Amino acid sequence: MNQNSKLSAFITISTTVTAAVCIALFSSALALGQSSETSEGLGIVDQKPTDGPAVEVDGKFMVPYSMTIPGTDVEIEMIPIAGGTFKLGSADDDAAENVTPQVEVRVEPFWMGKYEVNWEQYQAYMAMDTAFKKMAKTGLRKVTTEDEVDAVTAPSALYEPDITYEAGEETDQPAASMTQFAAKQYTKWLSLLSGHFYRLPYEAEWEYACRAGTTTKYYFGDDDEQLEEHAWFYDVSDEYRHVCGELKPNPWGLYDMYGNVSEWVLDAYTENGYEAIVGESGKSKALTVEEAFQKPTKVYPRVLRGGSFYSEAELCNSTARLASDAKLWKEEDPNYPKSPWWYTGEEGLGAGMRLVRPYKTPKTKAEKLTFWDADVPAISRDAKNRIDSNGRGAIGIVDDQLDEDMAAIKK
Repeated sequence: MNQNSKLSAFITISTTVTAAVCIALFSSALALGQSSETSEGLGIVDQKPTDGPAVEVDGKFMVPYSMTIPGTDVEIEMIPIAGGTFKLGSADDDAAENVTPQVEVRVEPFWMGKYEVNWEQYQAYMAMDTAFKKMAKTGLRKVTTEDEVDAVTAPSALYEPDITYEAGEETDQPAASMTQFAAKQYTKWLSLLSGHFYRLPYEAEWEYACRAGTTTKYYFGDDDEQLEEHAWFYDVSDEYRHVCGELKPNPWGLYDMYGNVSEWVLDAYTENGYEAIVGESGKSKALTVEEAFQKPTKVYPRVLRGGSFYSEAELCNSTARLASDAKLWKEEDPNYPKSPWWYTGEEGLGAGMRLVRPYKTPKTKAEKLTFWDADVPAISRDAKNRIDSNGRGAIGIVDDQLDEDMAAIKK
């Protein structure tokens, strides 16, 4: 039986969106096929396209783009999201056991993954476990004390692949069962490899993008009966992760925002929802997403949004919050310390991720590392222990030349 009775479902928020531009649904594949790179960067064009969503910023336009992961033929599709202001939290104090009081948040423009990260995209990162070890043996990309801060940890090989893949392992199904630390390291690997800054979304960004300007329980309204047209959840999923993008998208063109896999955000989970940040919000001032961020100070619990194939319907809406659980999500893990990269418990098998690329990139390396690396010493300690003590997992330096070195060790 699933464990949703131990998790918190939350309810509708009121959203008032002040968008920088109007985002229209793109009507054809041509929108993603158009040139989306200029001297200003990937996903930026000088002229507004005739088709598809476009977000005006600094006299240019953010547009959808498709990026190939360097060294592979694997593509990732990103959708532009306009900035705006909305109310994060629950408007109805009687609608849920644990309410999330409302707070106004101002969101800056960003791109978000059109789909959840799938196995093909994630397995390219998983392959680094073997690649880093091979390169270390040949003297390539040795990690020293001085450059350890720039290194990326690769997840260990799966202890029991049948556990991880029993709910689906096809390349176009969503990747799942990674910890938040592993998800953050994936964004670090992808960023350093591609030269473009990717990260997990703040919780406020996730909800803003999911709602797509709506104020109802779901982005399609308040009719519970319509949920199965938009989400793979416990009642309809056959306890199986489904191919990304099979169901209807939200109004901004994002698929599987409800169900399939629950999606990691950067925030800590708190039982009192957003009470800690409500006091920071003045009547005439909306918080930035950074000000609304509830920074983790311990390993558990942390927030996932949207619900998964294993979740009951009440976790699959625009405001429901799921808390990670140390005991339940790693109950099948025989290792000590428990894996810092993988979950084996039932609800943990539904943990997945979606990428964000902000329009405004952090200015310093130190700022970027806060989005990518472990934020609690225990996480780093466990990862180092697993790598150093028994070779489970690996660590390596990643840059735009990595694919060339990987090709060299294959010869």
